[in-house]
Amino acid sequence: QYILIVCFSVGYSAVALNHVIDFKEKKQEIIKPVSPSELFPSLPIVQGTSKRIRVLTRLTLVVSDPSHCNLLRSTSANIRLYDIIAVFPKTEKLFHIACTTLDVDLVCINVTEKLPFYFRRPPVNMAIDRGIYFELLYTPAIKDSTMRRYTISNAISLMQICKGKNIVISSAAERPLELRGPYDVANLGLLFGLSEGEAKAAVSTNCRATMLHGETRKSACGVVYTVKKPRKVEEEETAVPACKKAKTQA
Repeated sequence: QYILIVCFSVGYSAVALNHVIDFKEKKQEIIKPVSPSELFPSLPIVQGTSKRIRVLTRLTLVVSDPSHCNLLRSTSANIRLYDIIAVFPKTEKLFHIACTTLDVDLVCINVTEKLPFYFRRPPVNMAIDRGIYFELLYTPAIKDSTMRRYTISNAISLMQICKGKNIVISSAAERPLELRGPYDVANLGLLFGLSEGEAKAAVSTNCRATMLHGETRKSACGVVYTVKKPRKVEEEETAVPACKKAKTQA
C-alpha cells in the first residue's frame, strides 16, 4: 500500500497492480484480481485535480512454450476480469505469436539479459497495426550496471525496428526507492533511443491507449474516446471582406 501512495505523490494518476504467472513453476492458476476497493477504502485525489487515483489490475503471463498461449486463446472468465493483459515471450517464435495472433494489450521485452533473438519488422509492424504496445522496464537499469547495459542494448534494438512507436515504459517496482517520477522516466527514455516526444508519450498517451485497448478487449466491441479539439485562430484572410480580397488578388 505504501508503494502506491508513493506513486501518487510523484505525479502518477493511474497505477496497475501486476499479477505475474510463470508457467515454468508448478500449479499456476489464474485467480480473480483483487479489487482495489479492498486495498484502498478511500483512494487519494490526483494532485491538481478533483479526480481520484485510478487503480487497474494487470495479468502478465511468462510463456516459454507455444502450449502456454492456449490459455490466452480460451475464454477464461478470470482473464476477462483484468484491465490489462501482458505476455512475456521467451523465444522468437513466441514473440511472433504474441505480436500476430494473441489477444493481449502489452508485449514485454526482456531487459535483464541479452535477447536470444533479433527483432524482425513484420511481426512488430503487425503488432503496431493491431494496437498492441511494447513494454520496457526501467527498474533493472537503475539497480545493476550489467542489466543497465542489457536494457539499453535491447531497447535500442527494438527502436531500430519500431521507430519509437507503441512504446510503454513502466517500473515493475517492488520497493518505493525503485520508483521514479514521470519526467525522470521520460529522460530515461532518451537513453533507450526515443526522441523527446516519443519518451513523453511512453509515460502518458501510450499508457492511456493501452488502457483503452484493454477496455476494448474486455467489451469485445469497442470504446469511443472523445476529446475537445481546440479551435484554430482564424487566419488573416478570413477577416478580410470578399470584395477587398478579390481586388487584392486582381
